[in-house]
Amino acid sequence: MDNYNNPSSSYPYGTGYGYPHVPSPYPIPNSAPYPPSAYPPPPSAYPPPPSSSYYNTTSHSGPLSYPYPPSNLPPPTSHSGPLEYSYPPHPYPPSQTYPPPQSAVPSPQSSFQHQGSFQYGSSHHHHQPYSPSESYSNVPSRDSSFSGRYRQDSMSSVGSGYTENYDNSGEKTSLYPPIDDLISNVHISDNAGTVPASPPAPAANSMSSSPMNLHTQSAKYETEGNTYGNCKSSYSGKWDASHSGPMDSTSHLALSHSSSFIDSPHSQSLQVVPFSTSKGSLKVLLLHGNLDIWVYEAKNLPNMDMFHKTLGDMFSKLPGNMSSKIEGTMNHKITSDPYVSISVSSAVIGRTYVISNSEDPVWMQRFYVPVAHYAAEVHFLVKDSDVVGSQLMGVVAIPVEQIYSGAKVQGFYPILNSNGKPCKPGAVLSLSIQYTPIDNLSIYHHGVGAGPDYFGVPGTYFPLRKGGTVTLYQDAHVPDDFFPNLKLGNGRKYVQGKCWRDIFDAIRQARRLVYITGWSVWHQVRLVRDADNASVYTLGDLLKSKSQEGVRVLLLVWDDPTSRSILGYKTDGVMQTHDEETRRFFKHSSVQVLLCPRTAGKKHSWVKQREVGTIYTHHQKTVIVDADAGDNRRKIVAFLGGLDLCDGRYDTPQHPIFRTLRTVHSDDYHNPTFTGHLAGCPREPWHDLHCKIDGPAAYDVLTNFEERWLKASKPHGIKKLKMSYDDSLLRIDRMPEIAGLMDTPCVSEYDPEGWHVQIFRSIDSNSVRKFPNDPKEAISKNLMCGKNVLIDMSIHTAYVKAIRAAQHYIYIENQYFIGSSYNWSAYRDLGANNLIPMEIALKIADKIRAHERFSAYVVIPMWPEGNPTGAATQRILFWQHKTMQMMYETIYKALVEVGLEDSFTPQDYLNFYCLGNREVVGNDISPPSTESPAPANSPQALSQKNRRFMIYVHSKGMIVDDEFVILGSANINQRSMEGTRDTEIAMGAYQPHHTWARKSSNPQGQIYGYRMSLWAEHLGTIEDCFSRPESVDCVRKVRSMGEANWKQFASDEVTEMKGHLMKYPVEVDRKGKVRSLPGCESFPDVGGQIVGSFLAIQENLTI
Repeated sequence: MDNYNNPSSSYPYGTGYGYPHVPSPYPIPNSAPYPPSAYPPPPSAYPPPPSSSYYNTTSHSGPLSYPYPPSNLPPPTSHSGPLEYSYPPHPYPPSQTYPPPQSAVPSPQSSFQHQGSFQYGSSHHHHQPYSPSESYSNVPSRDSSFSGRYRQDSMSSVGSGYTENYDNSGEKTSLYPPIDDLISNVHISDNAGTVPASPPAPAANSMSSSPMNLHTQSAKYETEGNTYGNCKSSYSGKWDASHSGPMDSTSHLALSHSSSFIDSPHSQSLQVVPFSTSKGSLKVLLLHGNLDIWVYEAKNLPNMDMFHKTLGDMFSKLPGNMSSKIEGTMNHKITSDPYVSISVSSAVIGRTYVISNSEDPVWMQRFYVPVAHYAAEVHFLVKDSDVVGSQLMGVVAIPVEQIYSGAKVQGFYPILNSNGKPCKPGAVLSLSIQYTPIDNLSIYHHGVGAGPDYFGVPGTYFPLRKGGTVTLYQDAHVPDDFFPNLKLGNGRKYVQGKCWRDIFDAIRQARRLVYITGWSVWHQVRLVRDADNASVYTLGDLLKSKSQEGVRVLLLVWDDPTSRSILGYKTDGVMQTHDEETRRFFKHSSVQVLLCPRTAGKKHSWVKQREVGTIYTHHQKTVIVDADAGDNRRKIVAFLGGLDLCDGRYDTPQHPIFRTLRTVHSDDYHNPTFTGHLAGCPREPWHDLHCKIDGPAAYDVLTNFEERWLKASKPHGIKKLKMSYDDSLLRIDRMPEIAGLMDTPCVSEYDPEGWHVQIFRSIDSNSVRKFPNDPKEAISKNLMCGKNVLIDMSIHTAYVKAIRAAQHYIYIENQYFIGSSYNWSAYRDLGANNLIPMEIALKIADKIRAHERFSAYVVIPMWPEGNPTGAATQRILFWQHKTMQMMYETIYKALVEVGLEDSFTPQDYLNFYCLGNREVVGNDISPPSTESPAPANSPQALSQKNRRFMIYVHSKGMIVDDEFVILGSANINQRSMEGTRDTEIAMGAYQPHHTWARKSSNPQGQIYGYRMSLWAEHLGTIEDCFSRPESVDCVRKVRSMGEANWKQFASDEVTEMKGHLMKYPVEVDRKGKVRSLPGCESFPDVGGQIVGSFLAIQENLTI
């Protein structure tokens, strides 16, 4: 969303980042029909869950002892979670496979304190094993879940739960086809020392048999937020004491508990267990890698639908005939609708689908999920789905220490309530879990494009498409005289594209279709404005003209609920998107405009539907046209990125603030920072990233439009009575002159200028049609199960994969940078749970420990668009500050661990920047205004006097190692990454001939040229060190230039700025503490605290 100034409200339904699995193999990118068919279900060969013919009704601390395996289990039905493929260096043996993940991983050696609460153990240091203090029975007692562990050899069992250790021989037969056909390609690093599985933790101290002391007041057990939660784990209470040893959960308060928990309908992704699940000492460890989880089945679950049971009992007492008449055909038992929610540090990482009316549900569902969390336990919450919220049946908790060695833990586990007793006699959950640390996943060791069998980002709806071309754009327009003369590795000159000129030409040359999506589309915008080629055509005129030629022109625009035109009464709307204005302009033409509200599903409550429709948006920005393919045929070409076709977006790398007010921007003034008196005020310069895709991946962008159009145009209410159906979309499969996905022209794999492209989305089934109705089939298409919704959140998947695979540097430009709140020093339960900031910090920390160079550059706006003193803007800045602080602290701790804190500072690895401009007085003086002048100390007057303003960074992109680029509409915050909030689209692309794996050196293809061109725009020059962005020389040079630019911007003297990149105005000390710059606590001219403030109620609108 471009501006978060809506009333606060919590999100009505969350999601778990249960990354669905990609069956193998991917369809050959250009040989399979599209849309992709459902992936085949896995064969029946899988490790069956332990059978259970007898259930003990007492409390247990470990898996129960049951006969194993069963002989009559159904075949598996689904898989969930993207598999991580590994790509060893060239050459590739034709059928080479690798053994499953080993249990031998580096053991922790030391620990450090964090927030005075936990003892955090780094995964990179040796962990001193515990010695059991007492003998163990097969099933030791514990009030709730695990409090102890068992000493094990390479394979031992505890009841029917067991631990498997794999050796390096690869002789163990794969038990999960076809998933293990893919897992078998995961190469486990051999350079890590091998140690036995982590020994058992000490047994819990003897406990009283009385129930634990709980608060009497009611407390909801699911808090507002999203998928990845806070580092408070499952414990509540305020932790004000410093602990030097392992955490003892008994020293903290537990949340209240009643026999029936009713959770919040808005909070399915931040999961707080309402009672302590351990009374022993559990160590909090860093889980950074992947969790491989199976949820098989549950047995003897309680009937939570007591209301229906009471009605049934009442009807059974009536006379036979009357009872049968009342009950009608309801002769089946009404009972619980169970599902399982999996959480780490209160963050939901997976969620099974709901099975209706079953006390013995069988899921057979797999999750292969990335984690980057400090945690003491992994929680499995068994819940009953209700129309409003859900009820907690009980919890299974697996200590992280038990899985930390990499061994598989599997068995039947009692589902315990607050008393440490099974929620019902014999209630058990069958599961398995295995942890693979990041160092043992070689998919991340070789960057992108390593080997001919590289599949792109696994676990996504759209596969990697090969043989395309990509044009990368900076800003809406780049004039011919833009200075950098950049040479690429092949000796060719890098040529900047002209985005809006190319879009104008593409629409003008279309013969069959023009499809546009946008957060905002304004019919009066002029796409071409440079002096020699200035066009009198507005976008509206151009589209009308094309539709009169017979071209199918469809516009899919977000319907701002605050803009209305009813009985002649018009409101522009809070967001000023011009949606009603554009609809009216095309009303009597053949251009079809569909205003698409962001809606929740019909299964959601009225309250939830209002919340979703008011707060969240359709944020995709795409233009899809047909283009000349040669031989009298047409093909599909798509544009996507951060640029909407609306006012305020046209800009150049010079980013003027005053000089074009009477020329290029005379009819296109945009600056939402100011209200009231605007005469002579600076415009808000706009920096953005965009791209054009020509090739097979463009058809995936078309598919996204078609799925959204079909959903939005579905008739509702009385319109359903009409016999006609919507035939607005062209059936290009019936148009032989338009090439389809299988026969579209492709670039040869030997062409050094070829691209491989993959499309990603954040979207759910409430916004698209053709998602499967059956959640089992949806998982085979790599969609996740939310409550009453299916989710595609592959943009987040792509970011995490790219960051983990980065070897040298990361360069990010984004409108927002908020996330990983589960690891903040405070507000960990906020729900800004995307992994991106934490993954970047951990990547840098890993490189520091390996004594390797790595750097990250993050460019964000000086402040979010709007009034910088407003509550919403200040709150976003506050969350942004917390994100920065968490990252710098993580980096500093890594420097301390290896003794480099005196040689380097956190800013030698990570830096944040913003953009700004300043112009001396020229011939841009505005004519005298009839309005009364603004007060001398107002933001308007000060900005005019000091001749300065920020350049608004609206980009949504990331470049990794000069070999991989992600561009799209998605911000780095929870709204864009979650998949159930704002709808987004992005692309990830690379040139296979310009990668580190291919070159064995710094690639210098189009992505390198693009990054260097952006730096030339921002810094006004090109330095030799810019070609080595990971080097400390480059990091310090760019930072010093940014600091000089900030001093020039903040100075009382008005001078022309040559460079626009400025060090973000905060101070970061050697220990990573982030605070306001001394003497500059507020933004110049406009005010507002730079580090933000948080004074109002907590909500998730601004995350």
